[in-house]
Amino acid sequence: METEEAVLALAALSQSTRLEAFRALVRHEPDGLAAGDLARLLEVPQNTLSAHLSILTRARLVTSERHSRSIIYRANLVEFRDIAVFLLRDCCGGRPEVCAPIVETLQSCCKPRRKERSRA
Repeated sequence: METEEAVLALAALSQSTRLEAFRALVRHEPDGLAAGDLARLLEVPQNTLSAHLSILTRARLVTSERHSRSIIYRANLVEFRDIAVFLLRDCCGGRPEVCAPIVETLQSCCKPRRKERSRA
């Protein structure tokens, strides 16, 4: 990831409605949300949300797909991961213990769910 791409993404997230929209889309992964549902959830007029989603899309943080009459928006978690890695890659200056608390926090909040074994 280049610095310019990171700046664009961070700028897109630096506004409260866009940040909340992105966070809501993350919570609704992998299904995403229709634009109207997201607008109702955030209590934002649809035309206002449309402008915010456009900015998030240009920053590649959000993707969209038309389903019949609805547009479904999804968080682009790969792009978000790339931004996080870009920010953290050099944070420890060769001393992993500096970044260890950050990694531990991420691991504790995002533990993968165990698949239950089927009993046959």
